[in-house]
Amino acid sequence: MTLTIRNIVPIIKANWIGQNDVAVIDTISIDSRSLQNSENTLFFALTGPNHDGHIYIEELIRKGVQYFVVNYIPENAAEKANFLVVENTLEALQKFAAYYRSLFEFPIIGITGSNGKTIIKEWLNFLLSPDFNIIRSPKSYNSQVGVPLSILGINEKHNLGIFEAGISMTNEMEKLQKIIRPTIGILSNIGSAHDEGFSSVGEKIKEKLKLFSSVNVLILNKNKTICAFVNPKIKTFSWCSDDKSADVYITKKNIGELTELQVTYREDTFPITIPFQDQASVENAIHCMMVMLYFGYKHEVIQTRMAQLYPVEMRLKVKNGIYNCTLIDDSYSSDFQSLKIALDFLEHQKQHKKKTLILSDIFQSGLNNEELYSQVSQLIISNKITRVIGIGETISQYKNKFINGITFKNVAEFTKAFDNLNFENETILIKGARDFHFEEIVSMLEEKTHETVLEINLNAISHNLNFFKSKLAPKTKMMVMVKAFGYGNGGFEIAKLLEHHKVNYLGVAFADEGISLKSAGITVPIMVMNPETTSFSAIIQHHLEPEIYSIKGLKAFLKIAEQKKLKHFPIHIKIDTGMHRLGFEEENLEDLIQILKGNETVQIKSILSHMATSDDVKHDAFAKSQIALYEQLSTRLMTELNIKPIRHILNTSGITNYPEAQYDMVRLGIGLYGISNDAEEQKQLENVGTLKSVISQIRTIDEGESVGYGRRFVADKTTRIATIPIGYADGIRRSWGNGVGYVVINGKQAKIVGSVCMDMLMADITDIDCKEGSNVIIFGENPTVNYMAQQLGTIPYEIMTGISQRVKRVFFRE
Repeated sequence: MTLTIRNIVPIIKANWIGQNDVAVIDTISIDSRSLQNSENTLFFALTGPNHDGHIYIEELIRKGVQYFVVNYIPENAAEKANFLVVENTLEALQKFAAYYRSLFEFPIIGITGSNGKTIIKEWLNFLLSPDFNIIRSPKSYNSQVGVPLSILGINEKHNLGIFEAGISMTNEMEKLQKIIRPTIGILSNIGSAHDEGFSSVGEKIKEKLKLFSSVNVLILNKNKTICAFVNPKIKTFSWCSDDKSADVYITKKNIGELTELQVTYREDTFPITIPFQDQASVENAIHCMMVMLYFGYKHEVIQTRMAQLYPVEMRLKVKNGIYNCTLIDDSYSSDFQSLKIALDFLEHQKQHKKKTLILSDIFQSGLNNEELYSQVSQLIISNKITRVIGIGETISQYKNKFINGITFKNVAEFTKAFDNLNFENETILIKGARDFHFEEIVSMLEEKTHETVLEINLNAISHNLNFFKSKLAPKTKMMVMVKAFGYGNGGFEIAKLLEHHKVNYLGVAFADEGISLKSAGITVPIMVMNPETTSFSAIIQHHLEPEIYSIKGLKAFLKIAEQKKLKHFPIHIKIDTGMHRLGFEEENLEDLIQILKGNETVQIKSILSHMATSDDVKHDAFAKSQIALYEQLSTRLMTELNIKPIRHILNTSGITNYPEAQYDMVRLGIGLYGISNDAEEQKQLENVGTLKSVISQIRTIDEGESVGYGRRFVADKTTRIATIPIGYADGIRRSWGNGVGYVVINGKQAKIVGSVCMDMLMADITDIDCKEGSNVIIFGENPTVNYMAQQLGTIPYEIMTGISQRVKRVFFRE
């Protein structure tokens, strides 16, 4: 990209305010965190109901960014940079991408549907890359923001594009069509995803079909419902398994763990074998085959390549590694666009100063190798990577471009040298093309734990945070609770994400939790909610901020603070307004005031209280009495001490139910993790944690035989039993067994039979098609934590925080 600001202004219809409109732009950014932002970056300050990119502009100017597309110029940024002012920054980004797309004329495949878009795109890239130089959407960049960013990755060397388009409501696809302008369309499966955004299935189909308004051909599964909505002027290339009038007629049968397709096309019938049996994978594979047929590939080539299709991993995962390392597993793709994304993710999730990149040869860049690896080198420098380990014949030739770089021709060479590479106390990004089998490297570096994992969706955390932010007044601050190991989800990784989102405070229960976060590099102020007097010295040493809730505690803290000759050390005063757990009561206030009046050793940073019934409207009168008492007591403290501290009383449910009491700050807790007491609000939140395991063993028992301790389950017929390696030592309560609870295997519920053991449980899989090694969902979307809590007569907090530390946490971003 070599456009100047002067070129861009008319494209996005901007009002130019600045001093240098001839600057060349080589990078478009919407992410203030990216270390790839530079003096040649054009930053689009996107806004929405839950976010505002303008708040990051001052910080970006300090980092050297000089060019911004904005809705308005922030007061403190005026005359410090160059601004392109528009009415809507997202529309400006889309206009710019549409213009950029118009500069290229080569086939573009556009994919939409409810399911399978990313898999079809990745498989097409695999199947066609021997013959084309392909640009494709990185990861699942298919949204109103993701599509333009994907298009902006095109360069002059590409000769085929594959882009996916996803929508969740009406009037979205027309915008994406103008940006992608596909010449070949693929309509994948139409399912129930995002149904809530459409009045009917018909409306959803019509909206998705807008992507194909000007394609040369539309590839689809022939279906009367869908075909009724297709514009007859659009040429279709259809397939079907039950309608021989389709262009391609397909029958299928299972052979072992494979599926054999008999494909009839233009009077020829030939077989294709694919290494999957599930319906979704088969349909996705057929769509890919249809593209190959349309392009005129010989049957033999299609047969050979389709047989090599593989499961697609669509997520960047954070895992614990050996020797106190943290791994970021992106071991199945290696292209320039996704490398940028992975490096940004590395910066967001780094847990160590030392950062290592293990990188294979890069494919599909559209650049010659000299230019490609020069750009890769610049990316690595800008992201402050400590060392680079290159693996591949090509990257080895460009070893000299990498500071502190070492290369190997293949994984086998790397394996031989493994013990001498000294991996320790570092964050390692593992990024490799599938052909390099980097999963072997992940296996060598990954901490060995049992097969049960709690997967944490960082995208969902961001969504939930922004959902609650949208309920706040513009000036209301936010504290987020990360106590109890982030409600069982993980401490540092979530704190790091919250730090990026510029939350004002983090809250922990005890000093050791805060010390752990500070030691890991978290800089956001951290309040310790339940400090013990024995921890006061450590709190001061690690710059934590204690909640003070008693005269005894205040005097103890002041004594230590005075010994250390502190001035204005931040503390937080807790008032008891009816919870009767911790806090100063009204009768204590006079003593509190006398101690603090004129005292310069500490500074009252905030005055807080805690609501006891904010989640239950039956106690509305009590909740409002707490708010009234808090107003009275906090006002008295402020008046008599002549201070203006932050005031806060609302927790998660209070944010929703008592918005009039936001004061200066609110405290978000379990809502961040996707849990609400309100059924309607729950629909707006995204699931964060999914607890997964696998089937260790399958056995068949006869009528009258029993399972587990105490023979609490006795079969009344021949029954298949799966043993799953998770038990009460992992946090699954024993009361969830004996037919009360269930797990989900291949989308079906399997009742837990017999007692939950310490390290395993058993489930009835008589009617479920599965095998040893099949994945098992313990909780997540189904069953939900809310459902489990209701069945067990407890609260979601207890379920979540009860998951043992021995269960590995895997953090991922879609």
